[in-house]
Amino acid sequence: MSLKVLEEERGGWAVLRVSGELDLVTSPAVRQHVHDAVAEGRRSLVLDLSDVLFCDSSGVGVLIASRRLMRSCAGRLRLILPARGAEDGSHVNRVLAALGVRRLFDCYPDLATATEAHTATGPLTA
Repeated sequence: MSLKVLEEERGGWAVLRVSGELDLVTSPAVRQHVHDAVAEGRRSLVLDLSDVLFCDSSGVGVLIASRRLMRSCAGRLRLILPARGAEDGSHVNRVLAALGVRRLFDCYPDLATATEAHTATGPLTA
């Protein structure tokens, strides 16, 4: 299965909707989309991972690198990780939890809550 990344704007947030498999082959494309958004001056980024069916360690690496990049430019990164079971598309949620890195991310269940201005609680720090 291939990877698709669709970009959209939602209330001042740049939203990257990622679907498919996030692995060694496809994760560089996600990294490039994040770098492009920052290069365009975007400092508020949402990665919608609801439709990612598979994520390996290289995919997790891209998420951690994206977090580091956004923090280095005083930006904000939010992940959309549905709390449903893996069969419903939250494989990434389980992978991040299993690796003990989910707490590093500011996670939301859907796009509406991720892009609401009043949910600016700030990301958890490591």
